[in-house]
Amino acid sequence: MNKDLKEKVFKYIKKEYGVDPEFLWARTPDSAIFRHDDNKKWFALVAPIRYEKLGLKRDGDVYFINLKIDDPVFLDVLLQQEGCFPAYHMNKRYWITVILDGTVSFKDVCSFIDFSYGATASAKKKEKSRPPKEWVIPANPKFYDVEHAFDTETEVNWKQGNGIKAGDTVFMYVAAPVSAIMYKCTVLETDIPYTYQDKNLNITSLMKIKLEKRYDRELFTFDILKEEYGIYAIRGPRRIPDSLSRDL
Repeated sequence: MNKDLKEKVFKYIKKEYGVDPEFLWARTPDSAIFRHDDNKKWFALVAPIRYEKLGLKRDGDVYFINLKIDDPVFLDVLLQQEGCFPAYHMNKRYWITVILDGTVSFKDVCSFIDFSYGATASAKKKEKSRPPKEWVIPANPKFYDVEHAFDTETEVNWKQGNGIKAGDTVFMYVAAPVSAIMYKCTVLETDIPYTYQDKNLNITSLMKIKLEKRYDRELFTFDILKEEYGIYAIRGPRRIPDSLSRDL
């Protein structure tokens, strides 16, 4: 039984995710599980098995890895590939068994591990690793002279909105009397400690944003946002539709 690929898998998981194998069963000391440190969910199980138990007409044992694939279309595609099987001793609706004998390339095995890690991650961990998003955020000129905020600086601190992370893009909608999207900015940093409160404003943290682009105030007015993009109110950070993203 070839242990080389199994050891490469162990090293990959350690390098990418900082997770060591756990050997939980005295009766099968060569079986290992890998799980998240926060929610304790498994994302991989590695163990030996007889080829014949997977329906293969081959003698001897082979290591396999069980991985969670919660996308039914992707799962179905994988099950058409040589070396991939319905999960052995796990829920076959969401898990898959991949043999570690070279039938499936190490690169593909690593890709499947990454998918399983993401599928079993906590909401907090998924949010941390999510791709950048685009937001439109309100700016009220009654409380802050936003039209002149970037006159001398390209980077400013701004009230942080819920859900916004470093790397995201924010489009600043300047409220009446302007009533239009005026600026495109990249979020450089979030969760900057800051506390301020008055009858109009409550700030608990700031984000640092960098100006990337200015828009003419006639291009993306409130009427245009409403009629062409279905945006009827901008009271807080909100995601923007793909059509508006393309036009911006």
